[in-house]
Amino acid sequence: MRTEQEMMELILSSATADERIRIATLEGSRTNVHIPKDDFQDYDITFFVTDMESFTSHDGWLNQFGSRILLQKPEDMELFPAEEKGFSYLMLFDDYTKIDLTLLPLDELENYLDGDQLVQVLLDKDNRIGRELVPSDIQYHVQQPTCRQFDDCCNEFWNVTTYVVKGLCRRRLLFAIDHLNQILRPELIRMLAWKVGFETGFSLSLGKNNTFISRYLPKAAWEDLISTYRMDGCRQVWGALFVCHRLFRETAVEVAERLGCTYPDYDSNITPYTEDMFARYGAPEQEEEYGLDPI
Repeated sequence: MRTEQEMMELILSSATADERIRIATLEGSRTNVHIPKDDFQDYDITFFVTDMESFTSHDGWLNQFGSRILLQKPEDMELFPAEEKGFSYLMLFDDYTKIDLTLLPLDELENYLDGDQLVQVLLDKDNRIGRELVPSDIQYHVQQPTCRQFDDCCNEFWNVTTYVVKGLCRRRLLFAIDHLNQILRPELIRMLAWKVGFETGFSLSLGKNNTFISRYLPKAAWEDLISTYRMDGCRQVWGALFVCHRLFRETAVEVAERLGCTYPDYDSNITPYTEDMFARYGAPEQEEEYGLDPI
């Protein structure tokens, strides 16, 4: 794998030599001083160019970055249409280095500068930016919620519980798993992040996908959270759901106290329903009585 110095020199020299490229920037984790460097970090690069079509009409110009083993062009896909402006090349090379390169027209510069603050300017041939950009992850810091946001989180968590339960009672495993993983669990993690925020003065980011939350949670809470990802059968999903409930309840009560809010009664209303449905449809001895498929 090429070193960071080798890659940055290659990227910068390529941008410098091409008159169509007027600005080059580095984004993402490689600009964030709070994230430890490792070999798996992508090189997130943006080139601001004068002539988009001269680049996008063919891929040969990408060969200067190395021999690719995979190329994805999100803006040129039918199944996964991109929503962002510009044109991107996600490239994995034969030495396993990865560059995510985006082309933007020059007239998108102001919109770009108003966006992500994790930006380092590598090259500005015409001094169009005109000011120093200091990369910062402050916009990704955990934010203290309002009491209304806290209530919304609780409402969503306990409301979606009923969908997970319905899926489990019907033995529709993928339905139950998707609702737990895609909706319920993110609200649990949101509540855990608020707890971390209070304990750290809302002064930090937990990283993409809350990567670093394990650093700040009590060991028991982290182990409980990880245990809820074991979901290869209905029994396991029932167990994961009940652990999520306990972890959410413990955390939400603490967050409510710190916020000066009231922990709402969604829990006290939905927990008996969940326990009743488990007793009726989730326990092994109920399979024959209700004609259920084995779990």
